[in-house]
Amino acid sequence: MPALLLVMALLLAGDGWAAGRSGPQGAREYLSRALDVIAAHSVHRDGVDWTRVRREAFARAESARTASDTYPVIAEALEELGDRHGYFLTSTEAAVKSQGQEDVFPGLTGRRLPHAVGYLALPAVGGARRTRDAYVRQGRAAIKEVERDGKACGWIIDLRQNKGGSAWPMFAVAAPFLGEGKVGAFVFAGGTSTPWYVKNRRPELNGEESPWGASDPLGTPDPPVAVLTDGRTASSAEALLVAFRGRPATRTFGAGSYGVATGVEGFPLSDGAVIGLTTAREADRTGRIYDEAIPPDQVVPTVRADIGTDRDEVVKAAGQWLQEVSGGRGCEPSEGAPVSP
Repeated sequence: MPALLLVMALLLAGDGWAAGRSGPQGAREYLSRALDVIAAHSVHRDGVDWTRVRREAFARAESARTASDTYPVIAEALEELGDRHGYFLTSTEAAVKSQGQEDVFPGLTGRRLPHAVGYLALPAVGGARRTRDAYVRQGRAAIKEVERDGKACGWIIDLRQNKGGSAWPMFAVAAPFLGEGKVGAFVFAGGTSTPWYVKNRRPELNGEESPWGASDPLGTPDPPVAVLTDGRTASSAEALLVAFRGRPATRTFGAGSYGVATGVEGFPLSDGAVIGLTTAREADRTGRIYDEAIPPDQVVPTVRADIGTDRDEVVKAAGQWLQEVSGGRGCEPSEGAPVSP
């Protein structure tokens, strides 16, 4: 089964171009297999007249002689789906994307707010395994640093401006906040589903554990959590938002998310180009399925320039709620200064 964001299903290797076939016939076979993949795996496939799409695609590709000649036709076929989360990468674009690496994430920060409130900002992450490893280390270190001088009674998880990428690292950092058990699921065309679990503070998908081991426990087990979102909260960040939906003692603040709470799989073609398809919608732990922007429980206008400053009204609203619901947990108010991971 796929990992949380992107599974490379090598369906086309060894066919068409990979076998050395070229010219018009090779181009037609390459295009045909690409259309087969889209029609077989897209969650939007039932809303498309594939007889018409194939007829028009082959007409537009009549003069194609190489795989790259069919790229615009494949991209147009994807547009027929109305898939806001899907994509098409040429072989060159796919090669460049696979090489991206980062070791430090300036936006991944933690700090301690007044009244024993912890704050954790989770930005987007993607790229190679080394990058994902660094993200998880930095995120977990930020949580430990926030609680270094005392346990936090409640937490703010800031997903604003997080455009997504790879969900596994985000889930690996956030696992101790989500609680144990089922926290969501992918729901595929036809109704089958693959649940997401947290077991021993470690995310798991269909029996596959994340590669980073268990997170350290929080000082306050199952604390109240305020999740912040805005119009840039998208893709894998929305998957994490969905995982928080239905969690006890949880409230969301800010603005509605972007609206692509869906699972995407990447299907490489035989020359290295990649078709990214939405293959599943996402459901929260209660079974509710999401396929559009997710509104917050409490709307608070976000001023982008105020994020990370003491003028941030969304953080203020979330902090006020956490103060109200965290009473009786035995935590003393704290006026600790911001800390860095």
